[in-house]
Amino acid sequence: MLPTPEQVKNYIAAGLACQHLEVEGDGQHFFATIVAEGFEGKRLIQRHQLVYAALGDRMREEIHALSMKTLTPAEWRQA
Repeated sequence: MLPTPEQVKNYIAAGLACQHLEVEGDGQHFFATIVAEGFEGKRLIQRHQLVYAALGDRMREEIHALSMKTLTPAEWRQA
C-alpha cells in the first residue's frame, strides 16, 4: 500500500521537531516544505540528511521520491 501525504508528514514530524510542515504527493512522489529550528547553521545537504534520518527505512521501502524545501524559521518568515 502506498503512503499518503499525511502519513509522510507524520513520519517526518515524529522524527524532527518542525515549526511548519506541508507534504503533497501522489503516493510515490512527494514534495515537502519543512521549517525547523534544527536546520539553523546547517548546509542544504545536512538539512536533507536530518529529514532522511527522520524517515529512516521508509525512504527505501515506502517512499519512491521526496523533494524538499528545508528552511529555518527566519528563512520561512522572509519567504
